Amino acid sequence: MDWKTVNFDWNRARAFLVTVEEGSLSAGARALGLTQPTLGRQVAALESELGVTLFERVGQGLKLTDAGLGLVAHVQAMGEAASRLSLAASGQSQTLQGTVTIAVSELEAVFMLPAVIERLRSELPGITLNLQVSHEVANLKQREADIALRSCRPTQPDLIVRKLREDPIWLYGTAKYLAPYQGVTSARQLNTIQIIGFEQNNRLQELLNSTGHGWSLSAENIRVATLSQLLQWELVKRHLGLGLFPQPVGDQEPAFARAFESFGPPMVLPLWLVCHRELHTSLRVRKVFDLLAEMLSG
Repeated sequence: MDWKTVNFDWNRARAFLVTVEEGSLSAGARALGLTQPTLGRQVAALESELGVTLFERVGQGLKLTDAGLGLVAHVQAMGEAASRLSLAASGQSQTLQGTVTIAVSELEAVFMLPAVIERLRSELPGITLNLQVSHEVANLKQREADIALRSCRPTQPDLIVRKLREDPIWLYGTAKYLAPYQGVTSARQLNTIQIIGFEQNNRLQELLNSTGHGWSLSAENIRVATLSQLLQWELVKRHLGLGLFPQPVGDQEPAFARAFESFGPPMVLPLWLVCHRELHTSLRVRKVFDLLAEMLSG
């Protein structure tokens, strides 16, 4: 390889790539933890090093030039290679020091992880835990997290996947809210029921209507929707409707009761523990992975 032909700084190439993938200098700067002027200077320095103009300003935004378009695929390949190198290097770490990032949903973080974290802090005090709490699925291949808890099994071949258990998902409500429905024997009698939804679409009503229990829900039955599971939890506690929660979580709340148990749970979801194969050779990641598996398995 003729090293003299490599006449640019990788950090500046990364600045170009993140600007392309995030869509703007401001979004790219946030992704890298930099200021927008700093990122802009890095992109400008790369243009100077390469002798090309990568972006042109269009209104308030940026548009790739033909030269920029021609380089994107090459820089993306560099980014993927850098990510693989970082994964491989992290996987070689055999110390019990450093950070392990775990991606979880709100309910898992609040109701399942505190006991795990307590034990990890006691047994592995050298490990720093970074909890990413979101309903978004973390991309383990791009190092958004080291370990993830998921309800859907990933299909990528380079991920280590362990099924921890299957949890019934019930509708929960307070005794006060459920009192008017005590005599209900069929879901067809529940035209006035309110269910706290996840999004303003008809997926939840379609799900319940397809269970075979006689549900006939419409948009009138889902007047409040939020992706925040903790907000759903609080709304149910305030007697504003029913919420869908996993049995090990919903049963923890004394104010909640399973609604219409005779219909059976509307769904059953597995809990999967996921880790990138490279990172499973890291002692600290493996220890955290194994402890999660031990404490959260059904």
